[in-house]
Amino acid sequence: MRTVLVAGVGLIGTSVALALRSQGIEVYLSDPDPKTLRTAVSLGAGRADQPSERVDLAVLAVPPEQVAGLLAQLQKQETAIAYSDVASVKLQLQNAVLLLGCDLSSYVGGHPLAGRERSGPLAARADLFRGRPWVLTPTNDTQPVVLDQVLELVALCGAIPTVADAAVHDRAVALISHMPHMMSSLVASRLAEADPFSLRLAGTGARDMTRIAAGDVDLWTEILTANAAAIAEVMEQVNIELSIAIKAMRALAGGGQNKRAYGLRELRRLLQRGVRGQAQISRQTAAHY
Repeated sequence: MRTVLVAGVGLIGTSVALALRSQGIEVYLSDPDPKTLRTAVSLGAGRADQPSERVDLAVLAVPPEQVAGLLAQLQKQETAIAYSDVASVKLQLQNAVLLLGCDLSSYVGGHPLAGRERSGPLAARADLFRGRPWVLTPTNDTQPVVLDQVLELVALCGAIPTVADAAVHDRAVALISHMPHMMSSLVASRLAEADPFSLRLAGTGARDMTRIAAGDVDLWTEILTANAAAIAEVMEQVNIELSIAIKAMRALAGGGQNKRAYGLRELRRLLQRGVRGQAQISRQTAAHY
């Protein structure tokens, strides 16, 4: 790989560009916002010139709902040999790409599972993807040489490639990314009108729990809308356990001996399941690093 176009220079696009530039790749940048584009260029992420010939790879780092249209446009212009994106929802996007008649042989869907609560090019980091999973969702039409090109992109960014079906990917991120963001937002919303005394007492637990709620509202609205069915299934399961937790707390707060015994039993069960779930994440993290 020698040349790459990064279309969209927010947090992820600029981080991709910085990672590629650190590996000596010639990077061309584009963005509809001239100010954002100038910022990315000033950070050393690449150049704002139009490439004079087809680049090896075009990375579409735009909001999910814009990917299909931009892919169709770039393919019509023969901008690149291979194309990928970084959208966090894949099945709806894959269907949109099919609907527009895009060339699937030169395209591989992608999703780097890395980010920050801050957005924009100033939040970008060249090492943002290092050691993180990067899911690729090729179709039966994807040419092997195109998949190899995108695998090289992942390697240059220091990420760990994982190939998956688009629907499998969406169910997974509903559980490990989208539902947690919703829960963080729900907890943070309880603090929006909290009294000053309570806020002064907030420590690392509250801050860690609500950190990702600071994410870009417009972007997250698009992401959650695109994966709504899978997220709803996960949150319905959360709602069942939340109802049990509320019932347990009520029993502990004002019930008789039998109710208190029930409340204590259910509370311990929920906490123990939480410990086991967190241990699963810790083991997976240890296996990757």
